Amino acid sequence: MHKSPITTHILDLHRGQPAAGVRVELYCAGDLIAIANTDSDGRVVHWDTGFELAPAHWALVFQLHPWFQQQGDECFFPSATLEFSISDCTRHYHIPLLLNQYGYTTYRGS
Repeated sequence: MHKSPITTHILDLHRGQPAAGVRVELYCAGDLIAIANTDSDGRVVHWDTGFELAPAHWALVFQLHPWFQQQGDECFFPSATLEFSISDCTRHYHIPLLLNQYGYTTYRGS
């Protein structure tokens, strides 16, 4: 099975390890098109449904509050939404999330 054209990875910077079990939602042009939970390595490479890339406004929404509760930690940001635009549908898009209790950052990965 090929990996999805949009993938992500979450690294818990506080613990220095992947964030496994985080619910991630994928939206295209405002419509929810796929859902997944990060695997034991903190990655989403396969979604619950297949989809085609389209030139559009996309978003990944990371549901952080339930995950931080499971860790026994306070959660300042209950979710993180990363919005991005796709114009070249022949490329792969990897959007990682570097996470701690009080902040997060991202970048365009490979």
